[in-house]
Amino acid sequence: MPAEADLVRRLRAAGCVFAEDEASLLLETTDDTHLLEALVVRRVAGEPLEQVLGWAEFGGMRLTVEPGVFVPRHRTEYLAEVAARLAGERRVAAGGARPVVVDLCCGIGAIGAMIADIAGPVDLVAADLDPAAVRAARRNLESRRARVFEGDLFDALPDDLRARIDVLAVNAPYVPTDEIALMPPEARDHEARIALDGGGDGLDVHRRVAASAARWLAPGGVLIIETSGRQAATAAALMRQGGLVPSIMHDDDDATIVVGELRSAA
Repeated sequence: MPAEADLVRRLRAAGCVFAEDEASLLLETTDDTHLLEALVVRRVAGEPLEQVLGWAEFGGMRLTVEPGVFVPRHRTEYLAEVAARLAGERRVAAGGARPVVVDLCCGIGAIGAMIADIAGPVDLVAADLDPAAVRAARRNLESRRARVFEGDLFDALPDDLRARIDVLAVNAPYVPTDEIALMPPEARDHEARIALDGGGDGLDVHRRVAASAARWLAPGGVLIIETSGRQAATAAALMRQGGLVPSIMHDDDDATIVVGELRSAA
């Protein structure tokens, strides 16, 4: 078994900023010298640590990650926290009935898992276009009794959810196509392009979600979508065009979400 100091040296040479922490996690993963060496080689070559370890930390959970899938960012915990709070409020308003929560563009299911753990009993559904992400999401959400589907946005959802969704949480790609080349190589070279590329202005998927969400939300239901601060006003306008009443929210770490509510007719 190689010494931890040697692993730290190799990771530092590869540009890993938190080499000491990464070395400890790699040593924790296996006591097989050959497997450990294979993991270190993958990490030194630039593969994201989470894909090398096979798990990502999100909201205090360790969630399964497969090679090539989108690794959930910690800033997205803000979206999940807000979604969980709103789901809890919907349950109270409904006299304890389980709110219907959908994690769309779910990736490995991190948002759905966090909502379920915080909000209590929910009817959880998740969907994504990436088959590898769907496999990981099914493992991560199995204990939470979620239904996980593979497909393109709302086309993946069963028809029985129309006009019934209380909380629609979406972490759609929002990096403008021309800016993907500026992303860290860990992301641009090792994560699915469909999880990163948001089109010309980064909001192509947001447009599609905002245009259709009202048909899927229950009265008073909400769409919550992550975006950047510079894109938030446009994302809010898209929700307004789709029949929702939007509000822009930020946390102390500068994470940005837009929440759109389907108001009941007066």
